[in-house]
Amino acid sequence: MDAPEIARPGLEWFNVAAPLPIASLRGRVVILDFWTEGCINCIQIIPTLRRVEDKYPDKVVVIGVHSPKFANEKNAHSVKDAIRRYELRHPIIHDPDMTIWRAYGVQAWPTLVVIGADGKIAGSIPGEPDPDRFVAAIDKLVADSSKAGTLKPAALDLALIPEPKERYLFPGKLKPVPGHDKRWALADGGHNQIVLLDDNGKELERYGSGEAGLLDGAKRAAHFDHPQGLIASSDAIFVADTENHAIRRIDLVTGAVTTLAGTGKRGTQLGAAEPGRTRALASPWDLEKKGDELFFANAGTHQIGVLDLKSGTVATLAGTGEEGLRDGRAASASMAQPSGLALSADGKTLYVADSESSAVRAIALSKDPQIVTLVGAGLFDFGWVNGDFQKARLQHPLGVAVDGDDLLVADTYNSAIRELELAKHEVVDFDGGKFTCVDPVCIPTREPAGIVADTPDRILLVDTGNHRIDEYWPSLKTYHTWSR
Repeated sequence: MDAPEIARPGLEWFNVAAPLPIASLRGRVVILDFWTEGCINCIQIIPTLRRVEDKYPDKVVVIGVHSPKFANEKNAHSVKDAIRRYELRHPIIHDPDMTIWRAYGVQAWPTLVVIGADGKIAGSIPGEPDPDRFVAAIDKLVADSSKAGTLKPAALDLALIPEPKERYLFPGKLKPVPGHDKRWALADGGHNQIVLLDDNGKELERYGSGEAGLLDGAKRAAHFDHPQGLIASSDAIFVADTENHAIRRIDLVTGAVTTLAGTGKRGTQLGAAEPGRTRALASPWDLEKKGDELFFANAGTHQIGVLDLKSGTVATLAGTGEEGLRDGRAASASMAQPSGLALSADGKTLYVADSESSAVRAIALSKDPQIVTLVGAGLFDFGWVNGDFQKARLQHPLGVAVDGDDLLVADTYNSAIRELELAKHEVVDFDGGKFTCVDPVCIPTREPAGIVADTPDRILLVDTGNHRIDEYWPSLKTYHTWSR
């Protein structure tokens, strides 16, 4: 079957100066990557596609076809942010109405459609492929095309979106560092670093060289890879090193970085306790700590795991690995890309921002942990709706924080702060949503990923899309950029 046209009228292309008609790609193997920006499985195949791009720069062309699930993902500005965030260096087509998706008969995110050098569809792979087997299949297709005389290598003329020059770059979570002096730890994901800040937002230290990789060692020699989450004790910062699929520890006295769990490769579903250093994880996105238990959102397998800091073992706390929204016993429940964690003041409940189901879940930390959904109805139920928990809707939240008797949510794709009033079982816009920006130049919040309630009258929001932290003062109804 000949590959349907991809250069369709009205579609926006990124990373190239002009659309690429399918006929213009003849003579090269083409991989169409049908993805959407918030999908963890889509994110996890990026390294595999990079392997192919690096190996065959003029023989294979990777083209991303952005096919949105959420309403916010139809926004071209959001897609540009995702291209920068994940450092995509191949052409991207933004197809908000999913016309190419339908033309190719795609049914799942992600799906890779491979087109031979002769212009005919060679195969379609839904879901995450095994990296080595996929690269081997591309090797064979390139070799067969060369023998058949259909391969005509030619490099693409790219026009890459420039990286923003910012103090922070797509920062993730912000958490307090216990101690006499009030300090904060920030996951500066786009810079592959962890930042230590004082209580006025002044930078005290950076950990990590800034180069992406998995390398332990001294604070400026160690490498991280797009860390998104963290939690701190008085003597250490624990890091969810997301694209390394690892959990790291930063010693606050020496600055040394060590790996506690993960191998650097994407792992399968968590199960019974295994040694952390040899157990592969899958995109850990956030952390919380209770005594010697370090809870982690294993977003890539839709589970919550626990790392025992004494024994060094990791095991499942909640989720079977199935993507869904099923409550009950934590061991048999289903989750959907958990991405934010917050522990209740009494340590009895772990709250979860379950992003792909646009939900907030609660796990009772008992001998037989149970999970309940506070807000959220399903994988395709989302929006901006206030009111009773059963009717309220969020849109792909990434952050959650305990605020007294209530919860605050970084409602990422609504670019808003929402509040769950636990006693009333109601969702409202935080403090009515009526805050005045007092910066000299004000810009709207864009896709926040982290939130923390410092005091009842001081809320810090990680305004990820704007590469900054915002400070909210409910008593004054004002907010401004922290350390402006």
